[in-house]
Formats: sequence, C-alpha cells, structure tokens
Amino acid sequence: MCYSLIGGVACYCGPPGLVQEKLTMAVISLQNISKSFGDKPVLDGFSVAFERSERVGLVGANGAGKSTVLRIIAGREKADTGVVHVARGVRLGYLPQEANFRSDRTLREALLAVFHDLREGAKRLRELEERLGERGANPAGWDTAVLEEYTDLLARFEQRGGYTYEGRVEQVLSGLGFARDLWDKPATALSGGQRTRARLARLLLEEPDFLLLDEPTNHLDLETTEWLETFLAGWRRGLVVVSHDRYFLDKVSRRTVEVVGGKAESYPAPYSRYLYLRAERYRRQQKEYQTQQARIAKTEEFIRRNSAGQRAKEARGRQKQLDRLERVERAPQGRGRDALGSLRLGAGTRSGEVVLSTVRLRVGYPGKSLLALPNVQVGRGQRIALIGPNGAGKSTLLRTLVGEIPPLGGSFAWGSNVEVGYYAQGHEGLRRDRTVLAEVQDARPMTEEAARGYLGRFLFTGEDVFKRVGELSGGERSRVALARLTLRQANMLLLDEPTNHLDIAARDALAGVLRGYDGTIVFVSHDRYFIDAVATTIWSVEDGVVRVYPGTYAAYREARARGLPPPPAPDDALPQARPARQRASARRAERPTGPAPVPFGEARDAEVAALVEAARTLEEARHGLGSRLARVQGQTLDGLVGLAEEHARAQEELEASDARLLAAIRRGLG
Repeated sequence: MCYSLIGGVACYCGPPGLVQEKLTMAVISLQNISKSFGDKPVLDGFSVAFERSERVGLVGANGAGKSTVLRIIAGREKADTGVVHVARGVRLGYLPQEANFRSDRTLREALLAVFHDLREGAKRLRELEERLGERGANPAGWDTAVLEEYTDLLARFEQRGGYTYEGRVEQVLSGLGFARDLWDKPATALSGGQRTRARLARLLLEEPDFLLLDEPTNHLDLETTEWLETFLAGWRRGLVVVSHDRYFLDKVSRRTVEVVGGKAESYPAPYSRYLYLRAERYRRQQKEYQTQQARIAKTEEFIRRNSAGQRAKEARGRQKQLDRLERVERAPQGRGRDALGSLRLGAGTRSGEVVLSTVRLRVGYPGKSLLALPNVQVGRGQRIALIGPNGAGKSTLLRTLVGEIPPLGGSFAWGSNVEVGYYAQGHEGLRRDRTVLAEVQDARPMTEEAARGYLGRFLFTGEDVFKRVGELSGGERSRVALARLTLRQANMLLLDEPTNHLDIAARDALAGVLRGYDGTIVFVSHDRYFIDAVATTIWSVEDGVVRVYPGTYAAYREARARGLPPPPAPDDALPQARPARQRASARRAERPTGPAPVPFGEARDAEVAALVEAARTLEEARHGLGSRLARVQGQTLDGLVGLAEEHARAQEELEASDARLLAAIRRGLG
C-alpha cells in the first residue's frame, strides 16, 4: 500500500484489483480498512464508497471510529491495512473537531485571501482599464490585444463571482455567528471555538469538491446551527459529516453510514429514516436467525438419534451440510443503548410548590451586564430549557443561581426544601488529580466494592476506575459528572450543556431519564431534539432579556415562525431610556444582594407567589401607560399630563409592591 499527494490531495493507492469494481467508480473509496490504537482495534474490514455530490451522515457510538475514518480519508491518519482511494484532482476540505486557524491578518482579510486570484484579477482589470483609457473614449483607438485580454478576463471574473465574493464572505461571517466588531480584529485574538468556526468559514468559501466535517456544530448556537444546515442542504458538492445532532443530520444528509463493530453499514436515507430501516433490517435478520436456529436444532437432533443406526450415512451427510452452512448472525440486541439507559435520577426530598422566585434579576460581570430575568416563578416539576446566542449569559445565569457569581441587580430565592444539583459545562466540579473512584466516593461515602459496582453502570470497569480525571476524554468526564450528580439526589437540577460529548444514543437515553425525573430542571442545550424531548417551558434570551414561552420547543418554533409577538417583559429589563424617578428606582433594585439566598418555608411560597403576580400585573399596567405616553400624536396637552400623572402613580405602586416582595423574601431568609 502506498501514500501519495496528487494535486495537493491526500491519496492512498494500492495494487490493481484490490478495490471492487463498484468502488472504483466512486470519488472516495475505502476497502477492507483496519486500524488499531495500541491493542484496541477500531476499524476491522471497514469498506465504504462515496460518490460525487453525495451528502452522507457518518454515525455511531462514541469511540466507534467515526473521526478515525475522516482522518484516514484526509490523509491525517494511516490505515494499518487496506486501500484508500481518492480520485485524481478531487479537492478535500477537512474540519477536525478542534480546528486551528492560523493567520496574521484580520479575520475578514484572512477569509478574503481565499479569493486571492479574483482580487488579483480585479487589480489587473483596473490596470487594463487605465491603459484603454489612455487611448481615449473612442473604442476605435483602443489596442486590440489589450481589449481582448480585458474582455476575456472580465468574462472569467464575472463567471467566478468577482463582483459577489466580498458579500459571500460577509454572509458566511454573519451566518456563523461572528459579531461585526470581530471581523476586523486580528485572527490571533480568536478563542478556540471561534478559530474552529473561522476554519469552517474558510472551508465553505473555498468550496472543495468534498467536505469532511467532524462535529461542525460543536461551537455553534441554535441560530448559527440552523444557518449552517440550510447552507449545507444546498451544497452541490460531496459531504461526509459526523454529528450528534439528529435534526442537523436529517436536514443535510441523504444517506447514513453507521460505524459499528469496526465495519460500515450503509442506509440510503437521512438519520430518522435510517433508524426505521435499521430496525426493520434487524427484525428480518432476527427472524432469519431464529428460523435457521430451529432448523439447525432439528438437524442436530436427527444426527444425534441416527449417528449409529440404519440412517447413519444420512446423518453424516447432514452433518457435512451443517458444517458448510453459512450461519445467520443473531441481530444486535439493544443497539444504541449504553450505561445511561439504566440511569435513574431521583429527588431525595420533595420541594415546595414554588421552587425558585426572581425579582428583576440581572446577571453578568462588573461593568458588563449580560441578561435580565423578569419576575418569574419556577414551579415544582417544570423542565425549563434556557436557549439563546453564544455569549448571551446562559451559563452565567446558572452560575449565579448556584452562588458562584453574585447578581448584578435584583434578587432570587429558592423555595422550601430545595436541594440544588449543578452540572457544569466544563466539568469544573471535578478534580483533575483525583481518580474516577475517588470522585464518586467523595460525592457519597461508600466502599470500594460498592463504588466499583456503581461505576460499572457508567461504563467504568476494571482498571478504568483508577484513571485520573485529567486523563479522561470529554465523554468519560461527562459520565463521571453524571455519576456524581445522580448520587446527590437533588430535587432541582441546573444542567449546563449536559449533552456535550455524548453520542446520539446516550443523548436519547439522558432525555428519557430527565423526562422521568420527579424534580425540577433548568438546562442549557444546543441540541434541538433533546430540548424538544425534555422541556416543558422555554426561556429564550432575546436582546439581553429572558422571554418565557410556555410549552415545548416545537411550540416555541411555531410561534416564532408565525411571527407571534414574544411574551411581554418588564420595562425595567429592556435597554431603554427612563425618567429620573425610574432610573433611581432601578439603581436601588439593581444593588447586589450578596450571597445566594437559602431556601425558605412553604408558607412563604404562597405569599411570594401572590406578590410576584401582583408585581407582574402592575408592570403590565405601567407598560401600557408608557406605550400610550409614547404616542403623542392625536393627544391633547391635558390628556398627556393626565397620562403622565397616572404613569407616575403606577410607578409608585410598583415600587411599593417590590418593597413588599423583597420584605417577604427577607423574612423567609431570616
């Protein structure tokens, strides 16, 4: 087997005849590939082919070898055995999970460099225009050779998008979520996630013949993910994408290849349809297996009874038939299940009806307010998805609620008997120098034998329990964090990206676990299927304010698609100018309240609930008066004065209501 570069493209070439005829017609083919890491085989007899302009979703459990397949195609990894073929002249564009983006230019200039030839062509066109202009305005006096070069170059310049490439750069930058103030900053100042997005942006603009994308949505928020899937749905070139987002796979792929047992299983359908086709295939396979097993058992019984009798010769013949029989394998049982399938989350104690109350809560960092949460109550049993753009303050809100960051303004209070469990996005609660075993025993004291048995439910067996957390993969750390969280038996869960590093089967299992949980949940996720499967309420961060949408994610999407107005938010949460009296009131309300409040009694819950509802009613009334004040046309001076006085009275009533609410909360904390 040999490795070579053809036209800058990574290729493997093997002896003629090794690749099946049906594979030789494909632009990319892998035949009988094997790959091991140490003593662990990953691919074993893996064969697959991709045709030109195919859009393929590459799926499988974590560790199955999906990323290895992409790296082998891209020439970043060598197969141990087998043949990899990439057709001559085919340009590959490869995006690893954590991509680097090196450039000493600004982000915009680095992407415009993709169109170097067009930019040089534009310069040459200007030069030719100047030379033609020197001969006067009459074409009869122009140099024929210069005119021919100009005409030919202009046609090619227009055909290749010479007048649109700058707009395409801006479209991709906006679509992938880069704020305009980043466009002209040095690319070296980008964060790790931003560098990966920048690398993706460059690949999309380069338009290679075949894109190889490994988890391209990892650093994207919901809006950016939807832009990318729409972009790729219109991609007219080849695409192989690894993703754990089933909505994304359904939108961008038309074929699914599953990596299982080191081999490839191909289905001519997007992800959701593939699940059905696979189930049907396994059903037929299991039926064939059972039929064959019954026939084998009957034959073996005949051989046993007649091995020494008059029919011994016939028995020996049947034995030879059995020896030559091609056995049907038993269909995989429980495919797609992992340790999370047996996970059970339970609340140790029952909380009060009102689990969390907030009063004009603002979160962020000194000098930088990120989001405002209006006066809300979270009821027991609610499952709330917190969604919004990257950097909107979702994680900061959760960290504020667990007391890691003080609020910038307003306050919040937990209800009675609330026990909070927190899952941090970066697993900050885990100590990297500790073993997996020690982390679990720290969460709840237990014997080593009991801890090892418990960890077995999370796929940690044998010597795995003695690995240090710092040595684990992202998926393994996620399982440790979930193991610790389960032991807490909290009745209020704050989950920051709990699906990160989990494959689709594990995400589905976790969704089922959370649906069966009898406590309350606020979670952040960018997986739309997971959100729709779990959430009963949506908190959407819009322009720095959390808007509350009752219902599922599908209902939220439908409301947005129909153009329905978002639920009202209190005026104080919105970034707008306010009268001096309101600004003074806001400053008083925004003073930090110190450490996170502790739970308070059930009797106080009802009082707080009533006061919160009263405050909401007053806010809506004041908001309506403010809107009427803003419409000065058609109103008399006396009418405007009357509205202003009514608005001031409403403001005073609201301030008094806030004071009563805060007093009730403080009594509960006392």
